[in-house]
Amino acid sequence: MLKLLRSERFPAFLLLGAAIVGLVVANSPVGPAVLDFSHLHLAVPGTPLDLSISHWVADLLLAVFFFGVAIELQYELTNGQLNTVGKALKPAIAAAGGVIVPIVIYLVIAWDPATRDGWPIPTATDIAFALGVLAMFGKGLPSKVRVFLLALAIIDDIVGIVFIAVLFATDIDFGSLAIGAVLIVAFGALSRFVSDRNKLVVVPLMVVIALAAWAFVFEGGIHATIAGVLLGLAIRQGEGLQARHVLEPWINGLILPVFAFFSALVVIPQVSPSELSPALWAILIALPVGKIIGITIFGGVAMAVRPKGTEPEIRLPDLVAAGTLGGIGFTVSLLLSNLAFADDATLRDEAILGVLGGSMIALALSGVIVSLRARHHRRLAASTSA
Repeated sequence: MLKLLRSERFPAFLLLGAAIVGLVVANSPVGPAVLDFSHLHLAVPGTPLDLSISHWVADLLLAVFFFGVAIELQYELTNGQLNTVGKALKPAIAAAGGVIVPIVIYLVIAWDPATRDGWPIPTATDIAFALGVLAMFGKGLPSKVRVFLLALAIIDDIVGIVFIAVLFATDIDFGSLAIGAVLIVAFGALSRFVSDRNKLVVVPLMVVIALAAWAFVFEGGIHATIAGVLLGLAIRQGEGLQARHVLEPWINGLILPVFAFFSALVVIPQVSPSELSPALWAILIALPVGKIIGITIFGGVAMAVRPKGTEPEIRLPDLVAAGTLGGIGFTVSLLLSNLAFADDATLRDEAILGVLGGSMIALALSGVIVSLRARHHRRLAASTSA
């Protein structure tokens, strides 16, 4: 089972299944009871922490997911696919297109003041889903296509993290943030003293410090998932990679499916399509269409800058395949929907439906296009070796 949870295919199926179950449950006879349960508040005695179950999932459990993302970011920025400007530049340009074009499409459709705050929602790429589709349908694709997609998705994650940190900070408490920062530094420093002799003492202490840092960042007014990001960047790389390896089955098998389930607890509005919010249509179009257009055009421009007479690193049809994969927003887009429309439950629910619908369209498109490109490369390889 652990092997399945560490794979690229199975967690994607699990995540999609959890979202479908959440949507079905919300629209079933038990839906109202489950929704009431998700709104049930749980407080930590002796602290100001008093959150609903759905907020504990989105704020605390998802911080663990972002902790794992940040560890991967740290590795890629120092030893991996983004450790030089040359490696990062082309996927960064493509990623910029995959952010800018969806924003433009969203604002054209949902410029009304009531809905325009949702513009960050269609900018995200779900790396787990994208790599899952690539593993399922991409047999035969050149490794450089996978590397390009991985780098693009990681840069998208960075953009999403910046949006969460900058756009959704409220009632900033600099005192709490300062304490949180000190605790994060202490966490990072302790990670550099972990050894086989002391890990039974130091690691539990690091967990306690991490939880305290999360609480102070939460109280500081910045979305608490940012604490996970900062802790993941602060930890020593060796210990971080070990921690990510241990946490990966829990993130893939529990945290992300639970988050997807609670996020998808949305009652489908019983109205005509014309009565639905422009935000839903904007996300539904901006995710699959905006990502394909943005990544393909900006990526094509990036690939055009090369020595005369040489072949592009990634050909245009493969950029289209990467664009379809980029349109699978899911996890971070669901979180951004909850944050952008936190004060309007109806808009939030319709935005979530837009994310689910847009991601499903991108998922179907990417399955077809990636399969076609993989078949082309397999034939090319066969003819070359013959």
